[in-house]
Amino acid sequence: MNNQTLVIYDFKILYEILSELENHINFKLLSIKKLTELNFKTKENYLVISGKNQNIENQILIDQFPIGINKLLELINIKFLKKKYNQQSEIDLGTYKLDLNSRKIFNEKNSLNLTEREANIVIFLNNSKQPVKIDKLQTEVWGHNSKLETHTVETHIYRLRKKINNIFADNNFIKSSKEGYNI
Repeated sequence: MNNQTLVIYDFKILYEILSELENHINFKLLSIKKLTELNFKTKENYLVISGKNQNIENQILIDQFPIGINKLLELINIKFLKKKYNQQSEIDLGTYKLDLNSRKIFNEKNSLNLTEREANIVIFLNNSKQPVKIDKLQTEVWGHNSKLETHTVETHIYRLRKKINNIFADNNFIKSSKEGYNI
């Protein structure tokens, strides 16, 4: 059994049916009567299944009956797979997240679309344990193998900082020092 949990909200008969199959399913079961019983912010691998629409993220709504058990299990497994895929496509950047699929950087309040190059800069800087010099960015992000006299890197960093500051009011997302750039 893995660490994914199906939360069955106010749907006792469904919980009883799935409990009978517990040895044949690849997720844990949890039954709750109130949504306040579950802290969603700390429980990333939860899906909620209910007969009522709760307008919450990662909910499976079962409102058409009858539904075959195979169809139900297929819906649950597909939803878990989609959730796992989406989690793998996000990079944690402290107070921000970067969605690799949409190249969107976001926090709880705002989001910003990045170009492919900007996303690559952010990813490279985030993966670097120490500040990165301009020539290393030229080589790794732009693919330039020679010592070109260009301000391309500085211009891109400047524009990226400006975009981030305009949307998030954050002047310190990309820091610079004598050693180079870092996040």
